[in-house]
Amino acid sequence: MKKMVSSESMHVVKKMAFLAMAGLLLLISGCGPDKTAAREDKVSKIGFIYETMTVERWQRDRDIFVAKAENLGAEVIVKNAYEDCNLQREIAIEMIKQGVDVLVIVAVDKASLRDLVKYARNRDVNVIAYDRMIRDAEIDFYISFDNEEVGRLMGQAAVEKVPEGNYLILNGTERDNNSFMINEGYYSVLDPYIEKGAIKIVGETWIDAWRTEGSYEFVSKILNSGQKVDAIIAANDQLAEGAITALSENRLAGEVFVTGQDAELGACRRIVEGTQGCTVYKPISILAEGAAEIAVRMAEGRDIGPHETIFNGAYDIPCWIYKPLLVTRDNIDETVIKDGFFTAEQVYRHTP
Repeated sequence: MKKMVSSESMHVVKKMAFLAMAGLLLLISGCGPDKTAAREDKVSKIGFIYETMTVERWQRDRDIFVAKAENLGAEVIVKNAYEDCNLQREIAIEMIKQGVDVLVIVAVDKASLRDLVKYARNRDVNVIAYDRMIRDAEIDFYISFDNEEVGRLMGQAAVEKVPEGNYLILNGTERDNNSFMINEGYYSVLDPYIEKGAIKIVGETWIDAWRTEGSYEFVSKILNSGQKVDAIIAANDQLAEGAITALSENRLAGEVFVTGQDAELGACRRIVEGTQGCTVYKPISILAEGAAEIAVRMAEGRDIGPHETIFNGAYDIPCWIYKPLLVTRDNIDETVIKDGFFTAEQVYRHTP
């Protein structure tokens, strides 16, 4: 005996067949859900590769970035390149193979990552240059502070204190694009003084890896030659530390105006003690949290929102650029300490 099928059952069967056929047509036509919808249930994965962890500020950047990205629901893989550009490329490729959606890179070398960026783009992985520009490569975003302004602030602070005299220039590593931008910044202030003969540059160098030892050796050599020095433009606080150590050995600490950058704890202490004239403060939380927000938006396929562009030698790159602040003995309480970057107890620990 044949089993009778009700008209209601037949309606259900026809409806299921129709839905199955519709789904097949969607697959054939490629009209599936959009990228954002496809990632709604997927945890975004971000790779963060630093140049080194020996610099105080990078540890702070890392912690703030990871906390913010994880708070936004992303997974973050952090690796240290140990100042090795080949290792940095290898780490990035391995992260891509592990399925990261976005790479955030503090470049060891401004010109060494072009092939890596192409490799990442071919695999639909976004690349963000964090704090340091990756030159001549089609990166997806650049986020940093205004590095020319960093240099300009140093130069202006120096000429206000020492409008005439002999200057030393301690630039950062030539592998870092920021070194050149900072250099342009302070020379934009110094050049008029140099042209009229008020300021004389008696020594200038580029120091590999921003090493304290490099600045110490250079300044020691200049001082031991008998050359009088009135001011030192040190491109960051590590270089300032080396310079001030050399000045101290020659009983000149506090007598020569020294600039710096990054508002490291040691620099802040030297400022209140009177051996370092200034530093340039870059509120790291703004930078790290901003980078985390951009990375997560990209990983989720969302629009990055309003932005500016900057030319990296070959491409106009979307960017966010933040303003730095000059810190001196007069305003350290209202900047670094007020922001909670360091406590008063930390900064004034060695000051009566």
